[in-house]
Amino acid sequence: MQSTEHGDPADRANAESRLIVVHDQPQSCPYLDAITARMPLRLPIGRLDGAALDSLLERGYRRTGDFVYRTECSGCQACEPTRVLVDRFDWTRSLRRVLRRGDADLTLRIGPPDCDAERIAMFNRHRGERSLAGDDEPVDERGYRAFLVSSCCESIELAIHRDGRLIAVSIADVGSQSLSAVYTHFDPDEARYSLGTYCVLKQIELAAASGRRFVYLGMYVAQNRHLNYKSRFAPQQRLVDGQWRFDAGRWPCAGEDFLYNLQ
Repeated sequence: MQSTEHGDPADRANAESRLIVVHDQPQSCPYLDAITARMPLRLPIGRLDGAALDSLLERGYRRTGDFVYRTECSGCQACEPTRVLVDRFDWTRSLRRVLRRGDADLTLRIGPPDCDAERIAMFNRHRGERSLAGDDEPVDERGYRAFLVSSCCESIELAIHRDGRLIAVSIADVGSQSLSAVYTHFDPDEARYSLGTYCVLKQIELAAASGRRFVYLGMYVAQNRHLNYKSRFAPQQRLVDGQWRFDAGRWPCAGEDFLYNLQ
């Protein structure tokens, strides 16, 4: 998983043009109550290479299974795609403590995404006990594979074990200059390890070791407690009105890079 240089600029510009809309209907917002969301689901024509994935992530896209999407909601901009700047990451005392505790007791294995009964059971228990499932039925093997194993790009699984037992799975996509955190699920009984945070930190370590610039964390939504924890990983940029912005008040170290315009 070595970092590579950006591809041809024309290829990167064409990444979005290779997407076909396969579903585009209003739906209940999965992040905020009483909000109608629009998140068109798009299928890439052909497999995305690292540069094409970087380009789509830079434009606010996320992956789910073989598809990509981004929010295009009328009258609401609560969802802000978020990325961490790897070479400036602030290893605070509390984050280092999480990392040390995990590294002392846990084992990390990196490989292709996998599916088995153990992973499915942990996924459903994680969603159920953390009130993430809503009205959805528990996923079966087909649903798990469609969400976390099938992919339109290079994807990896970070499997975390304690004493030989699987306690967390984190799926990430691999771009030329970035990693993108897709989804993490874990055993709720192992809360002392702060596994959601630990998995993000391991992805930041992995990105740094391979020379990548960004780790994309998905959507930040200030009013959603399952998504607003991402603010602790700093400095970070959020995509607002087509521009990647720092919170200059919180991260004054951003300096001249306060604004990054996609145009």
